[in-house]
Amino acid sequence: MEHVLGPAYARAWAHNQVMAGLGGRTVEEALAAGESPKTVWRVVWETLELPASER
Repeated sequence: MEHVLGPAYARAWAHNQVMAGLGGRTVEEALAAGESPKTVWRVVWETLELPASER
């Protein structure tokens, strides 16, 4: 996320952005609940509509 959003914004985004694909949780909440980083990144990637090269 830091690569795509920059370090400061990535932290804020991970803390504040609630995503349906993560069960209505933020990145921080999903990771704290034990969701795999790969799964979380897939949802972030889809949410941000990033190109396939960023997958």
